[in-house]
Amino acid sequence: MDSQTAVRNQTAPDASTAGKLKPNSLGVLGILFFVLSAQAPLTGVAGAVPIAVAIGNGAGAPAAYLAAGLIILLFSVGFVAMGRHVVDAGAFYRYIGKGLGRSLGNGSAAIALFAYCAIQAAMYGLYGATVSGLLAHYAGVDVPWWVCALVTMAIVQVLGALGIEMGAKVLAVFVLAEFSVLAAFAVVTFVKGGGPEGLGLADTFSPGAALDGAPGVALMFAVASMIGFEATAIYGEEAREPRKTVPRATYLAVALVTGFFAFASWMLISSYGALKAGAAAGQALEGGDSTAFVFAPIAAQFGTWVNDVLPILLATSLFAGILAFHNSANRYLFSLSREGLLPRRLSAVNRRHSPGVAGFAQTTIAALLVIPFALADKDPVVTLFSWGSGVAVLAIMLLYFLTSVSVVAFFRRERLDTRPWNTLIAPVLGALGIAGAIWLIVENFTTLIGGERSTAVWLQLTVPAVLVLGVAAGRLTRTGRS
Repeated sequence: MDSQTAVRNQTAPDASTAGKLKPNSLGVLGILFFVLSAQAPLTGVAGAVPIAVAIGNGAGAPAAYLAAGLIILLFSVGFVAMGRHVVDAGAFYRYIGKGLGRSLGNGSAAIALFAYCAIQAAMYGLYGATVSGLLAHYAGVDVPWWVCALVTMAIVQVLGALGIEMGAKVLAVFVLAEFSVLAAFAVVTFVKGGGPEGLGLADTFSPGAALDGAPGVALMFAVASMIGFEATAIYGEEAREPRKTVPRATYLAVALVTGFFAFASWMLISSYGALKAGAAAGQALEGGDSTAFVFAPIAAQFGTWVNDVLPILLATSLFAGILAFHNSANRYLFSLSREGLLPRRLSAVNRRHSPGVAGFAQTTIAALLVIPFALADKDPVVTLFSWGSGVAVLAIMLLYFLTSVSVVAFFRRERLDTRPWNTLIAPVLGALGIAGAIWLIVENFTTLIGGERSTAVWLQLTVPAVLVLGVAAGRLTRTGRS
């Protein structure tokens, strides 16, 4: 056997396993780490909390996280019920297709791919800028942000190809690191009785505090911080006992993320005092570094060495999120290929039962989204990160809404599960809550992306445009096969 043949054998998919992901690879904790990584806790706290406090409802911002968590929990009830009967790496589009028809399912598949690739590209923008700054500060080397992003794409591609277990192990290290610092700060602050005004429980969670200022803005950022937990269903094919593992991972993820964001943001506000927190957050935003609102009290609690560690943890937090969304997106490409909606080659798996071809395609898409911003010399945070994260949040919330409606339609027709709470009441309440969140996002989209009104409008229009294109492409594909 010559060397070229050997290389081909190592990279070619095993015919016996083509189109099949590796079963029994992930337990509850493995799936949980993927979910928590996608939500990038440190990035969410350092990026969203200061804005929610400054221009939202001030000291009442933590209550918005509880409200957002309740909405997501109601959604999760129907989401889990559907997952017991539909196990597929496509998750959203399969659920919506089962309940609302194949055409809308195909459109939702396009939206899901658009959302996951957009949020990953957004993270590459912030990540590239963060790592570039770290290299300049610690090594005195001036490396363009896009070089950092492209190098990381290659690393993510390798990790994704090595298999789901390797990815879970890498993410576990990064997630535990960022969680540990924030959790330690929150617990120590709580045990000490809070800041200069005490814990300020009523100042944060009373109805008056929760509804003060612009609670809709705070709720919008709270919901935006929680996207990514739906990945529990994406890994259903690779989970051990998916009908048990996926529901447990879903509910645990929602409870943990809600509690974490609410508690951490409460202790941050308490460290300043409810009366001063809004001004401090506003000052951080005006200074151009919202992370200062979060990093300063942690450094005051544990010492100035934290100022050297937290920026590095912010970078690893972003890296973990990038890897998590890479895995979500390539599994969507894999599933759509297996359904015949994309070229069959994308459903091939490598010897580690990972969707290697789909992973390479996803990395290519990420590069195509990032490179234009580099060529145009755009600020990666002001444009790529803000725009990409904004449209991704809107797109995923639309998927949540369609999924909730689909759950009701599916179980009214199939009668596979007749529990009213799980298949009707909770999904309807969740759909209403999500519809309200979508309205808030659309109404405040300019604030969400930090850009101009005209930019906000055309970015919002990309979501329905992708839905229509997805429906049309699905119909053309079916026509071509018939």
